[in-house]
Amino acid sequence: MGVEEQRAGKFYVERDVLDELCLDQVARRRTPSTTPPLKDRVKDSLRCSMPKLKRSVLSTLPVLSWLPRYSVRDNGLGDLISGISVGIMHLPQGMAYALLASVPPVFGLYTSFYPVLVYCILGTSRHISIGTFAVISIMIGSVTERLAPDSDFTFLNGTNGTGVLDVTARDAYRVQIAASTTVLSGLFQVLLGMVRFGFVVTYLSEPLVRGYTTGAATHVVISQLKYIFGIHPARFSGPLSQVYILIDICRHLPETNIGTLVVSLVALVVLIVVKELNSCYEKKLPLPIPIELIVIVAATLISYYGNLNSQYDVAVVGEIPRGLKSPSLPDVSLWGTVVGDAFAVAIVGYAINISLGKTFGLKHGYKVDSNQELVALGLSNTVGGFFQCYSVTSSMSRSLIQESTGGRTQVAGVVSSVIVLITVLQLGSLFGELPKAVLSCIVFVNLKGMFKQYLDIPALWKSNTVDLLVWLVTLVCTILLNLDLGLAASIAFSLLTVIFRTQLPRYSILGQVPGTELYLDTDTYEEAKEIPGITIFRSSTTVYYTNAELYLDALQKKSGVDVGKLLTRKKKRDAKQKRKDKKEEKKAKKEAKKQNGVNGHLPNGTVHPEDKVDVEKGSPDLKENRTDIALTDRPTNGQVNWAYEQQWTGLDLGSETGSHGDDAITQTSSTVGEETRGRSSDTHTIILDLSTASFVDTVTVIMLNNIFRDYREIDIDIYLAGCQVCVVEQLSRASFFSESIPKSRLFTTVHDAVLHSLQVQGASDVPIYECGLDMACTTKM
Repeated sequence: MGVEEQRAGKFYVERDVLDELCLDQVARRRTPSTTPPLKDRVKDSLRCSMPKLKRSVLSTLPVLSWLPRYSVRDNGLGDLISGISVGIMHLPQGMAYALLASVPPVFGLYTSFYPVLVYCILGTSRHISIGTFAVISIMIGSVTERLAPDSDFTFLNGTNGTGVLDVTARDAYRVQIAASTTVLSGLFQVLLGMVRFGFVVTYLSEPLVRGYTTGAATHVVISQLKYIFGIHPARFSGPLSQVYILIDICRHLPETNIGTLVVSLVALVVLIVVKELNSCYEKKLPLPIPIELIVIVAATLISYYGNLNSQYDVAVVGEIPRGLKSPSLPDVSLWGTVVGDAFAVAIVGYAINISLGKTFGLKHGYKVDSNQELVALGLSNTVGGFFQCYSVTSSMSRSLIQESTGGRTQVAGVVSSVIVLITVLQLGSLFGELPKAVLSCIVFVNLKGMFKQYLDIPALWKSNTVDLLVWLVTLVCTILLNLDLGLAASIAFSLLTVIFRTQLPRYSILGQVPGTELYLDTDTYEEAKEIPGITIFRSSTTVYYTNAELYLDALQKKSGVDVGKLLTRKKKRDAKQKRKDKKEEKKAKKEAKKQNGVNGHLPNGTVHPEDKVDVEKGSPDLKENRTDIALTDRPTNGQVNWAYEQQWTGLDLGSETGSHGDDAITQTSSTVGEETRGRSSDTHTIILDLSTASFVDTVTVIMLNNIFRDYREIDIDIYLAGCQVCVVEQLSRASFFSESIPKSRLFTTVHDAVLHSLQVQGASDVPIYECGLDMACTTKM
């Protein structure tokens, strides 16, 4: 059946033309394996064995797979140094990001302790640092401030009638709200992980995630401006709330606390300068300078000895309780109110976590299980919620420090938790005089990476304008509609862009590159020439119910064959021909009657045999007329090619006037030539290249059936080419193949379909191509 020779720079192939039936024989198609019944599959899943039990335990508790093989000699020192470095970063970031969540700073330290320990046991990534993160913190903060605004905890002072804010009651309720939201979001993540729903994050494209985090960073900045300037703006919620807050901040700027502003400016300058030095001398410094911790210690000492709170009214952190909180049940009654926010936190937190985890996994050559990561993050949040923590995810800055300082396993996370634990138990109370403005400055400086994402705009403008549109729409929706509605609107818009791109694909007419078996877009390649009489049509995407009608319209437009008009014209012509035949038949009967009346009857009343033959055959005039019609209809292999007849649009072949002048023919042919853009109008074959299709639905099957039926009516052959195996199987299940559409209409390649069409049309020679680069290709029929 086939011969293949290969040598340096050349190949030679000789084979028969392959349709789907021949391909099954040549390639020896396997019999599809039958899927076991559901009952058997359930039994098999419930059946227990030692290897299966071991796999389940190791997949559920990944720590058991790497901890027994842990090498202290190889990994101990690196994990120790890395854990100390990350632990030092946890202290300022935990307290700073707690302000974003609108809870007391000590709860940021709790959040940097409990969830980290849980992830070390259940997580599959070795390098990411779980804990507080700016975007998740601001999402939790939007919930706590909405459900526990300051106005609900303000009461009138009986002495002077002024409003007094009960900070203790407000903070306690906000912690309760944050913990309840965290537990619910953790349960969402665990359930999604158990049903193997880790792929849900694939619907959050990278431009969407980066646009969303950039918009969330804008929320963070606006929320921290009040601490930078030492002012007390009003709180707004709902769409456009950030605009209203910004306007109100500008209105309160004359009330700026000068002491707070000075502290903020000094802290910002020191943080920015030292962090830039860390970046410049990254390769020369064994460890980055822990400037955040240094600034916190220095600011606390200055505030304590300078009495900044009492003399200059600089807001400070306040009393930090020593020790850990005992676990408590979350307030389940709040779940109905925060369910939407909890789900948004679960999805965004997981998206950030898995993208960062897979980045390090690819870099260091290990696998990160997306479903197990979902379970690990969910249990970290669920367990943390019982200890008054708020939602966590991985942090880019801490993860980079953990990797760059030599961390190789999650032992580094355990070491960082120990650092946080020591601080909470012994050192936390020393930071009571720390100015809140310094924590806000730490938040500002750590947002540098997010704001650098604005550089995505020129990059996406050059590479992909649709992704740029997703990025910008996500940014605008996140800023204007807030974090929950903004995320929903962004996902909806992102999915719409996918639908629009499949609804507006590129439709192409393919032509053959001379001397090769390649068929390329004639609009893109000058050397791609159409084969006379054969139209090869291709869509750049899968055809399904949303673009099936567009596919059919593009096929008619590109091929220059308007099936609807041709079928209507054929019906009119058939009806006219039928009327004319009846008229001629009546006329013939009248003539026969006249002849019979004169001399056509024998004595017994029978018709003369010769006259009977005349009646059956018709008059010579009738026979002559039928010959004229057949010539006008231009038969092709005994049938009328109605696509060819489209060039005679302006002619009424059945009219009595007989306007068959040369001018009319020339004018009509010119018009059709313009409509088909130079394509030969005597199309006898259309080949549909379905190589880009990954599936077919019911609408597509119906459309293909209609194409075969309609074009058969106008004597145009339709062939399919390049279908993937899954598409062929779906067509078979949909009963697409039948006596009128056999599998022999489906070909392996476009070239096979072309050669078959040429053979059907009577081509005698088989082309032998010199393909360039010393490549020869021969295909025989």
